[in-house]
Amino acid sequence: MNRSDVIPSLVLSSYALGRIAAQDAGNDAPAAQWRVLSLLEQSGPKRVGELATAARTTQPGMTRLIGVLERDGLVLRSSVPEDSRAIAVGITEAGSDALQTWRTEFRETLAPRFADLGEDDWQALTRAAEVLAAHTTIDSTGASQ
Repeated sequence: MNRSDVIPSLVLSSYALGRIAAQDAGNDAPAAQWRVLSLLEQSGPKRVGELATAARTTQPGMTRLIGVLERDGLVLRSSVPEDSRAIAVGITEAGSDALQTWRTEFRETLAPRFADLGEDDWQALTRAAEVLAAHTTIDSTGASQ
């Protein structure tokens, strides 16, 4: 594989793994739900506009998703102390628990697909995951670094 093809291949493979794991696990929650909960867990409470930007969606779409997540008890809206007109969204304990359950479910669902890997392949995947994590961090505004 050419160097210029590696990153797109990783991204497409990651999307495919996510779809496969959701389908195999019977998890019908929208992927956007897990992305938002992960972002909130990683970076703390955010305004709806910041979440929409970070998730690459519209503010009305994010507002609808936040409404569903709030109704399910996974996030909580609260006022922003420095701006009385602004509302921040934070993950709740139930949201963190649901996110952890989802991660465990995905791990268990995908494990059989990788059971035949040897130590060298696991080391390569581990290193790839470390490199990707280092290049996909989110700063305090919700922007990628």
